[in-house]
Amino acid sequence: MDIQLLTEKPQDFPEIRKLLIEAFADEIHSDHSEQDLVERLRSSLGYVPELALVALVNAEIVGYILLTKIVIQGVGVVHEALALAPVAVRPKFQNLGIGGQLIEEAHRRATELGFKAIVLLGHAQYYPRFGYQQASAFGIRLPFDVPDENAMVKELVPGALHGVAGEVIYPKEFFG
Repeated sequence: MDIQLLTEKPQDFPEIRKLLIEAFADEIHSDHSEQDLVERLRSSLGYVPELALVALVNAEIVGYILLTKIVIQGVGVVHEALALAPVAVRPKFQNLGIGGQLIEEAHRRATELGFKAIVLLGHAQYYPRFGYQQASAFGIRLPFDVPDENAMVKELVPGALHGVAGEVIYPKEFFG
C-alpha cells in the first residue's frame, strides 16, 4: 500500500472533518467533537500549517494529525512545546501503521522546525512505542484531571525537558 504524507490544504478541510467524525465515532474516551477542535485550532495562534498532515492512499484522505503550539508554564519561565491532538485514521484503514507513520512524520517535521517537545493526552498502551513518557516524570501536568498514565510527553531533542516542570497552557481554542 502506497501512503503519501502531505501538509493539509484548505480544499482538504471538508474531507478531514468527515474523517475525524468517522474515526472517533466509536471511541469511548472521546466527546466526539475532534472535528470542531481542529477547526478552532486552525484559527488559533498555535496553528503551525506545516504540522497539520494528511495521509493519502490512492488519493483518498485516510489519516490526519495536528500538532499545535502550547507552552509549559514553570516558575517564572515559559517553555514552548507542541500538543498532539488529534491523530486519526479511517476505521477501515486502522491497524495498518498509518497512524504511526503520521506520528513519526509529524515528529520529524516538528524537529526540523526547531520544536523540542510534544505533550499529549492519549492511550497509555499506544504512544510509548513512539517515545512518549508520563508527563509527571518531568514534573509536567495538564490543566485538568486525567489519569497519570494518559498525560504524556516526548522529547524531540534529548534532554529538552530537563528542568521543565510546570503546567501545560493550551490555546483557548482547545476548550471551545
